[in-house]
Amino acid sequence: MDLFTPLRLREVVLRNRLGLPAMSTYMAAPGHLPDPRWHLPHYQTRSVGMGLVVVEATAVAPEGLATPDDLGLWDDRQAKALAEVAGVIAAQGAVPGVQLSHAGRKASRTRPWGESGDAPLAEADGGWTPLGPSPLPFADGYREPAKMTLQQIARAVDQFAEAAERAVTAGFRAVELHAGHGRLLHSFLSPIANQRTDTYGSTYSGRTLLLRQTVRAVRAALGNELPLVVRMSCCDFLPGGWTLDDTVRLAPLLAADGADLIDCTSGGIARPETRPTSPCWQAPYAATIRHKTGVPTAAVGKITTLEQARDLLADGTCDLVLMGRQLLVDPMLPARSAPDLAPAPYRRALATTAAAGDGHLAPEL
Repeated sequence: MDLFTPLRLREVVLRNRLGLPAMSTYMAAPGHLPDPRWHLPHYQTRSVGMGLVVVEATAVAPEGLATPDDLGLWDDRQAKALAEVAGVIAAQGAVPGVQLSHAGRKASRTRPWGESGDAPLAEADGGWTPLGPSPLPFADGYREPAKMTLQQIARAVDQFAEAAERAVTAGFRAVELHAGHGRLLHSFLSPIANQRTDTYGSTYSGRTLLLRQTVRAVRAALGNELPLVVRMSCCDFLPGGWTLDDTVRLAPLLAADGADLIDCTSGGIARPETRPTSPCWQAPYAATIRHKTGVPTAAVGKITTLEQARDLLADGTCDLVLMGRQLLVDPMLPARSAPDLAPAPYRRALATTAAAGDGHLAPEL
């Protein structure tokens, strides 16, 4: 399997197996709309040469915002504005995707920079009460979430489905559910955050019910043609938490419910936590799930070169490689290896640069 081999997911074909994962920029305009001065050039540039570009975590409801600076997709005005973002991605030849998110008990925070970055947002500063499976704060100093009622849980499923319908209307050709990093869907999976004793807790089936219901509802909203990706924290790195074995058990159930690919990340259920990091360090999760279940996977996490991406695909670790931080700072990386994927005005310069031997893959690779 080669990096530049197309990947078919349902009726959508990615021209290659390199994707930009959802990377929150916390730069939304008022109304949680994309800022055309920021989001349009940001995503246009990072779509050059890519197979898939997933727009950052986009809240399905006001209470599901992680920060006041997140994008939203709970009304038609937001969908209309996001259609411009989907359009600039598609114009560069990449498949436009969007990550739908509900922050759950990680809601009501400041964006992660500045003197008070990545901290609980006080009510006096516009903060709100987060929602969660149980009244257990994400970390010391964070507000206790309200335990969701059965009616609120049912409404959250509907909100994901409604946002998916708007995503399709806006021109997105793939949808990802954020079920990792401690957000709502992940918090129901993990015994660390979910201590319910009703239908949505207590047992493995109960803790996985919300995610499975959401996958089914979003699949119905998407129809049969468009792919549905689920980003999962494959393990919690904390005693008594969600494990890789739990993910292996769940992956084929999600596939039966309508998911097409598992985006394999980890951690984020609570603080403090200690995660090991090294090049491609999360790729073994993708390999384990793919090999044990046959469900397609994406690898992500400290993948910084196209050589690494090519090797992961060649050895069967995954079906898709997601490269985040590296492509934020070096968006022309894929086009330098395949100048034909770049806009026409760039091709000659890129081919000349690669031929000069500047340490990047040669054009034919």
